[in-house]
Amino acid sequence: MALAKRAATAEQEKANAGANRRETRFPVVSLVIGILSLLGMMVSIWMIFLYAPTDAVQGQPQRIFYFHVPLAWLGMLGFVIVAIAGTGYLVKKDERWDWAARASAESGAFFITLALITGSIWGKTIWGTWWTWDARLTTTLILWFIYIGYLMLRSYMGRTHASARAGAVLAIIGIIDVPIIYESVNWWRTLHPPAQVGVQDALPSSVVLTLMVSLATFTLLYGFLMVQLYQLQRAQTLAQRLRATIE
Repeated sequence: MALAKRAATAEQEKANAGANRRETRFPVVSLVIGILSLLGMMVSIWMIFLYAPTDAVQGQPQRIFYFHVPLAWLGMLGFVIVAIAGTGYLVKKDERWDWAARASAESGAFFITLALITGSIWGKTIWGTWWTWDARLTTTLILWFIYIGYLMLRSYMGRTHASARAGAVLAIIGIIDVPIIYESVNWWRTLHPPAQVGVQDALPSSVVLTLMVSLATFTLLYGFLMVQLYQLQRAQTLAQRLRATIE
């Protein structure tokens, strides 16, 4: 009996040591991604305003393109991660998947909100209106509402298994909107321009390079926010359990 107890204690200590090692890696990863994001943002701003040529038709307002596209990309990517993490939770029943889902939902909602704002500003200068019920704009707005609905659902239901399961189901259903957003300019007649990256001679090489650097930079920023929010989700869960134990 004593031998079995010592073995169980040793296994628990080993598990705790492994968890501690994983936790100590997070600050290092966060620091590296944060520094890369900062450097990338400085390079991106220089390229956007000084390296990339001024558009002959739209002029200076076209430079919003280098912010709007990465923001929209991360808004869609964020929800894809929410759905993947939600599926992982349903399969594994591991709360770490749920922490990742909630972290991606919060950061993704931030990026899709900025994408709608920058798109409206760009649309006002080019189309003469802040908003039009264009297919691309409408489906993106639907994704924003799905994000908000997800966050409200998780906040209302708390940090329970039922909350995580309901959020995962909502994310799996809501992910259908992402490919619709992407294909909307091909399926319907829209004011929103179609994808031009990858189309031969559609964009100058300097424009494509600037966009790629901006995309990489904002993706690093998303990764940085994900690490921070994941850590926050973990801390909030542990604090809630500690409070429940004390009470």
